[in-house]
Amino acid sequence: MMNMSQENIQASQEQIFHVGLWFAFIDNTFICKRGIKLDNTKMNVKQKRRTITENGHRGDELALATSIGNGEDLGPIVRFAFQVGKPESLLHQLKSIAKKKEVEIEELCKLHYEEFILAVDELRGVLVDAEELKCSLSSDNYRLQEATSTLLSKVDELLELCSTQKNISEAIKMLKICISVGSLCSKCNKHISEGHFFPALNTLDMIHEYLESIPIKSLRKVIEKSIPTIKLHVEKKVCKEFNDWLVHIRSTAKEIGQLAIGQAASARQRDEEMRARQREAEEQSRSGVGDCVYALDVEDIDEDSILKFDVTPVYRAHHIHSCLGIEDRFCEYYYKNRLLQLNLDMELNPSQPFLESHQNFFAQIAGYFIVEDRVFRTAGGLLSDSQVETLWETAITKMTSVLEDQFSHMDTASHLLLIKDYVTLLCSTLQRHGYEVSPLIEILDNSRDKYHELLLHECRKHINDILANDPYEQMIIKREYEYKMSVLSFHLQTSDMMPAFPYIAPFSSTVPDTCRIVRSFIGDSVSYLSYGGHMSFYDVVKKYLDKLLIDVLNAALLKLIHSISTSVPQAMQIAANITVLERACDFFLRHAAQLCGIPLRLVERPHTGLTAKAVLNASQTASHNALIGLVNSKVDETMSLATNINWTADEAPQDGNECMHEIKIYLDTIISTAQQILPLDALYKVGRGVLEHISDSIVSVLLSDSVKRFNVNSIMGIDHDLKMLETFADEIFHDTGLSEAYNKEGTLRDCLVEARQLISLLSSNQPENFMNPVIRERHYSALDYKKVASICEKFKDSPDRLFGSLSSRNTKQNARKKSMDMLKKRLRDFN
Repeated sequence: MMNMSQENIQASQEQIFHVGLWFAFIDNTFICKRGIKLDNTKMNVKQKRRTITENGHRGDELALATSIGNGEDLGPIVRFAFQVGKPESLLHQLKSIAKKKEVEIEELCKLHYEEFILAVDELRGVLVDAEELKCSLSSDNYRLQEATSTLLSKVDELLELCSTQKNISEAIKMLKICISVGSLCSKCNKHISEGHFFPALNTLDMIHEYLESIPIKSLRKVIEKSIPTIKLHVEKKVCKEFNDWLVHIRSTAKEIGQLAIGQAASARQRDEEMRARQREAEEQSRSGVGDCVYALDVEDIDEDSILKFDVTPVYRAHHIHSCLGIEDRFCEYYYKNRLLQLNLDMELNPSQPFLESHQNFFAQIAGYFIVEDRVFRTAGGLLSDSQVETLWETAITKMTSVLEDQFSHMDTASHLLLIKDYVTLLCSTLQRHGYEVSPLIEILDNSRDKYHELLLHECRKHINDILANDPYEQMIIKREYEYKMSVLSFHLQTSDMMPAFPYIAPFSSTVPDTCRIVRSFIGDSVSYLSYGGHMSFYDVVKKYLDKLLIDVLNAALLKLIHSISTSVPQAMQIAANITVLERACDFFLRHAAQLCGIPLRLVERPHTGLTAKAVLNASQTASHNALIGLVNSKVDETMSLATNINWTADEAPQDGNECMHEIKIYLDTIISTAQQILPLDALYKVGRGVLEHISDSIVSVLLSDSVKRFNVNSIMGIDHDLKMLETFADEIFHDTGLSEAYNKEGTLRDCLVEARQLISLLSSNQPENFMNPVIRERHYSALDYKKVASICEKFKDSPDRLFGSLSSRNTKQNARKKSMDMLKKRLRDFN
């Protein structure tokens, strides 16, 4: 039953389909083909439809007829009819519509009967012509088939040959590709075996481009597997070469650094020679001697040509890794390994003193960063700015730490200077390669005070040894060479004329030995301060020079001056030495200025000298006072013999007192020696000081308790002594040239004025005139009332002898005695 229903449904569908086609044919094809006026037909159709509608047909038949008339697709309608299970109703409607259409067709045929007949006749004629044409075509086709059968067989053969040729061409093309790939593979293997890795990688890239076009799948797979293996092999080879370079460059970095630092030292030497020539030219220009010839020496040195080291393995490894697409990995590998090497290079050997190892230590670091500078500039981005900065910060931190630690433990100035010089050369070398070295310069500047303290300590030791070992005798120079070394080299000469030899200098060996120490100190100070952070360091050198001369030299001299064991000749020689050392201060200042590159005209301006010069001048005064004190002590020893004088002698001594003769002889010796080695001002001061002390001593003897009484005869003896001393003082004053320099200040005779006025008073016939203010001011202004009163009480006008009161007295003596008694009385009343 089910099968029957399906067959019925299928039959109904076919009927509906044929009916639909029929309607479509009638409405479109037939009517249009005959050229019938569609407007009238449509109007007739519409009238028929209205008639049908008016006759009571249902609305769905009208809708169906409208769809058929418009040529719409009836598929949805048919599908809907089967879905709702009413295909018979749809079929009935279609049949009804078909019958109506047949009626319309009949009416149309009746209306256009003649034209229809004509169309049928024409159609029959067309059918006959078509049949004839068909027969003709069949005949021609037969003949054509017979004529081309042989040709067709040839064409088949040709097509087969073309197919074969195409296959052969494809095979040749495949073989060419395989041959090219094989040739590239062979070429790649050759490059790798010869170590030409960059061409090998380029060949691999070309092989990779051929991969997709390789027709043999097995070959393509083999090549695909081999390419990563080859690249890995190349990477390992290049890494091995690079690792070998790392080992080699670390072992040669010290030599590179030493060579670069040697170049910096040579450049420094050339600069110093140029400055020396400049100073010499300035001196000649300043003195007007010789003609200055200026020349410009240009020496162009290509450091890269001198500092030869191979960086090719780095370039190669970097480029190969870039080609492999792992450039970042190699850059990181390079940076880490070099940083590790830097940390190893900066490790100090605790078993070796830093003084012995510092050059190797700094040369290794210098070589390291010279290599890094070359790599940074030429390796095309292998190192970044930040990485170079990190490497340098690591090194500079370590170096500053090492220097601070080592400097803090050093106790020798020469050792510190040696290291400082090498560090400044290191700074100069690395500065030319663009590295910031200010932290190292700052460390050197911070150690400046310690260096100079060590230097001052060493100079103090040397100066103390010189002062302790000097016999303080005038230096005897036997040859011209010695004169130049000990006198001219320090500008200690008093005349431009070359003296006759042997030459007796006014100073002892202390002076040239001390000048050598000071000159060496200036040189060492300039050496430390030069090539540092200060462009102008003259003021710093001057400050430390003052410190040496004041705190070391002057302090040692003052200690020596106040030494108990110093004798008069030694004290005199010390005073003379200080005078010469004070004069040498100008040479020290000029020498420091020359070494610092300061024009001499600047240091010769007023108020630009050393403070030490004034301090040494003050020490001269102290030495003169000490000398005067020693001479006065010797005078006091001699004056102590005055107790042996017969103060109440019956007759006046004919030649004076013996002790005064000894003093005069001693003073003659002292003054003659002082005249040779002391300047006039010192000679004048010493002479005045000693003579004033002698005058005071004479007064003090008369005031002392050891002299109970004295008479006019003893006063006459002292008067003789005073005249002798006054004559001696006048001779000295005129013979030594003091009269020309110190005539206004007073003569040496004036130093004996107190003793002279006292003796004159005691020898006067009218001593009571002392109480006359006018006479006292004119003749006795240096005398003191109390001293005069005490001395006059001891004065007895007549000598003590038996029955002396009964002897006849001279009237003149009586008058002097009365005047003296009157003076004593008035002095008592005055007190």
